[in-house]
Amino acid sequence: MSDLLRLATAGSVDDGKSTLVGRLLYDTKSVLADQLDAVHRASVDKGLSTPDLSLLVDGLRSEREQGITIDVAYRYFATPTRTFVLADTPGHVQYTRNTVTGASTAQLAVLLVDARKGVVEQTRRHAAVLALLAVPRLVLAVNKIDLVNYDQETFEVIAKEFATHAAALGYPTGSVLTIPVSALRGDNVVDSSANTPWYAGPTLLEHLETVPVEPDPHEGPLRFPVQYVIRPRTDEHPDYRGYAGQIAAGSVRPGDEVVVLPAGVRTRVERIDTPDGSLSEATAGRSVTLLLADDIDVSRGDLVAGAADPPVITDELDATLAWLADKPLRAGARVLVKHGARTVQAIVGELRTRFDEQKLSTTDAPESLELNEIGQVTLRTAEPVPVDDYRTHGRTGAFLVIDPGDGTTLAAGLVGAPLPLLER
Repeated sequence: MSDLLRLATAGSVDDGKSTLVGRLLYDTKSVLADQLDAVHRASVDKGLSTPDLSLLVDGLRSEREQGITIDVAYRYFATPTRTFVLADTPGHVQYTRNTVTGASTAQLAVLLVDARKGVVEQTRRHAAVLALLAVPRLVLAVNKIDLVNYDQETFEVIAKEFATHAAALGYPTGSVLTIPVSALRGDNVVDSSANTPWYAGPTLLEHLETVPVEPDPHEGPLRFPVQYVIRPRTDEHPDYRGYAGQIAAGSVRPGDEVVVLPAGVRTRVERIDTPDGSLSEATAGRSVTLLLADDIDVSRGDLVAGAADPPVITDELDATLAWLADKPLRAGARVLVKHGARTVQAIVGELRTRFDEQKLSTTDAPESLELNEIGQVTLRTAEPVPVDDYRTHGRTGAFLVIDPGDGTTLAAGLVGAPLPLLER
């Protein structure tokens, strides 16, 4: 049985991410005939003599017209060895927030650079975002290697520069692989290229098929955010009271002792219901309804957790923010914090540190956080929130910061300091 690898692509504008994904899909025969016919027709309309494989990914009309990726495009493909869920993320700095979304669940990221340009500002920014989100493995794909005549020295200079940068972000030796590729011509994407006899490593697909899959970051103690309280009050089920949601982490069985947070009331799981019947066990990712042994007050937004290892209950969050809004963040701002199914009012306390992902340095007590900047802040919430450190429990260690006025997302927040340079 093949296993699953979740991966994301990232990189600067015109580095060829969509073409690389298209090449993977095309060469692994993961494209339906009618999709390929549509790409051929669109390529002819653009005056091209060969199919533009990026069109297999850039599905929005605005993306095709502008020649850039705007939204996250998810693609699914498989080989006899492994199944893949791939998020192709935008390269333009304006859409960095979409990169955060696409990389948030990735076990590996493919970061592209143009061999003619090397490591650029957006490369370093994306590398910092990937490190912040604790994506455990990176592939640096030095794309368009054909446009520098497959030059080994050019490749090695880029590889060395990025290895130094990745190490400073906390990536250990062995977690970053650099591959020379040409997405357009197919060099070292699926098949090894005779044009790079100096490269003895795996192709991109070979690496994706064989790289060890890290343990699911959502494994661990039970974390079950309550999405909906079910009380049908029918003649058949007059006393039924169930709590519906998706298990964010861990597993649960009937008889397990749990604690309902933030109230802190302990009880036991009596039954696990699904539309197909009751279960003897449910694990992370499964949507279920829990019935508890005691008649206690449980509401949407509450968290059912394993009693032996519950999260911390706090009204002051020490967190790292990736600021995604045009307007700057300043101390004293009033915001909403959305954590799981719970949304609470909050006020921004201290701006402690701003991280410069270009220079790999920090600034203490900055006046503000601007668009795409990363920094450590304190947030005081109006109600206690059950949270985990992001490095330990990713699902319950992450939250969103929302504008209370118009409901737009202002920042992605992570409890604690995932980047080594932000640790004190």
